[in-house]
Amino acid sequence: MNVDILPPGPRWPAALQSAVWIFWPWQFMNRARARYGDAFTLRFAGEAPMVMVSDPDVVREVFTGPPELLHAGEANQILLPVVGVNSVLLLDEDAHKAQRRLLMPAFRGSHLQSYVDTITAVARAEIARWPRGEAIRLHPRMQALTLEVILRVVFGLDQGDRLDELRAGLQRTLALTVNPVAAMFLLLVGPQTMRTALTHRLLKNVDRLLYQQIAAQRGADDLDERTDVLSMLLKADHEDGRPMSDNEIRDELMTLLLAGHETTASALAWAVERIIRHPDVQSRLVEESRTDADEYADAVVKETLRLRPVLSFVSRRLKAPMVIGGMSLPAGVAVVPSIYLMHRRSDVYPDPEQFRPERFLHDRAGTYTWLPFGGGVRRCLGATFAEVEMRIVLRELFGGVGIRPAEAKSEPVHRRSITHVPGRGACVIIE
Repeated sequence: MNVDILPPGPRWPAALQSAVWIFWPWQFMNRARARYGDAFTLRFAGEAPMVMVSDPDVVREVFTGPPELLHAGEANQILLPVVGVNSVLLLDEDAHKAQRRLLMPAFRGSHLQSYVDTITAVARAEIARWPRGEAIRLHPRMQALTLEVILRVVFGLDQGDRLDELRAGLQRTLALTVNPVAAMFLLLVGPQTMRTALTHRLLKNVDRLLYQQIAAQRGADDLDERTDVLSMLLKADHEDGRPMSDNEIRDELMTLLLAGHETTASALAWAVERIIRHPDVQSRLVEESRTDADEYADAVVKETLRLRPVLSFVSRRLKAPMVIGGMSLPAGVAVVPSIYLMHRRSDVYPDPEQFRPERFLHDRAGTYTWLPFGGGVRRCLGATFAEVEMRIVLRELFGGVGIRPAEAKSEPVHRRSITHVPGRGACVIIE
C-alpha cells in the first residue's frame, strides 16, 4: 500500500498511537483534527491505516457509497470470537442484506409498539428497587435494567428458573466482554484461531442456554402468536424458503445482546448524568413525564447521544481504490467517519460542548451529521428500539422520583472496552 497518498496524521509509532487511543481517544481526535483538518490518518498496531473523516459531505459519500466496495463487516471482524460468523455485524454485500432482511421485522411497526408495555413494566420494577437517600452508581443498575428488557423482549421470558439461569449466564458473559483486561485477551491478543477457541470455551455455558431456549421455543405450541424477537427469528425464512438455522439464530441473539445491552445502559447513564446537572432540563422533563408527550424526552435522548456518544466512530474497509472526499485512497485502508468529531462541529451544532436538548425540538437530526447509530445500509437495526427504550426509562425515572448528583463536578469520560461511560458510574442520590 502506498501510504504516501494518504492524508497526513500523527507521525508517532503505531504502538504509541494505539496506547494514546486506548486511554485518551477523544483528546487524540481533537488534537489530530486541530492540526490536520477534517481528514487525517491514524495508524494502530496490527491494523491497516485508518483515514478518519468528519466533514458531512464526505460522510455522505461513505454512507451512500457502493457496499461492495465499502465493507463494514470486514472492519468488525474483531468481534468474531464472541458474536459468531453469522452475525449481521460481520457480513457484507448480499449476505449482509439477506440477514438484515430477516432481522428487520422484529424492530419495526407494530412489533416495536408491542414491546412498549414490557419495557415500561421492567423500568418501573427496576427503579422501585433502587435505594433511596444514599449515593448509588447508576450505570450498573442501568445495565441490569437493559438486560432485563432484552430477556423479556428478545427471549419472551417472564418468570421462572429458565429466566433466572439465562440471566445469570448472560451477566457473566457480558461482564467478560466489557472488562478491559478480558476484552483485550478475547479480542486482541494472539492469532484469531486461538482467540476464537478461547472465547468458545468461555461462552460454552451461555451457548448451551441459548441453544436450549431456541429448541424450547421452536417447539412451542404458541409460536405463531408470539411477538418476541426470538420467535420472530424462528418464523423467518430465507428467500429460498429455508428457515434460519440454530447457529444463525444463536449468533444474532448474541449480537443483539452485545449491541443492545451495554450501549443502551451507558447511554441511559449518560442521559441521567447530564440531565441532573441542568435543572432547567430536569424540570421540563419532569413536567412532560406527567403527560403522554414524548417530544422533549426525544430531544433529550438525541442530545445525550450527540454530546456523549457511546462509540467514537464507525468504519468501512475499502475493497478497491476509491476517491472519497477528493482523496484517492488505496484498497485495504479503512475510512472511518468519526461520530465524536462530527457531533463537535460548531458549524452544525453551535456551542457544541453545551447540553442543549432544545436544538432538536425544531430541527430533525441530520442523516449525515447525527451518527450515534452509524448510517447508510449499515445503520443500527435497533436504533429506534433503543431510543424508545431510553424515552420510557427516563419518563419512568423522572416522573416517579427526585434525583440529584452525588457530586457537583461532572463525571469524566472513561473507556469501557469499546464504549465510553461515566467515569464514576453516574453516581446519584434518589429521593
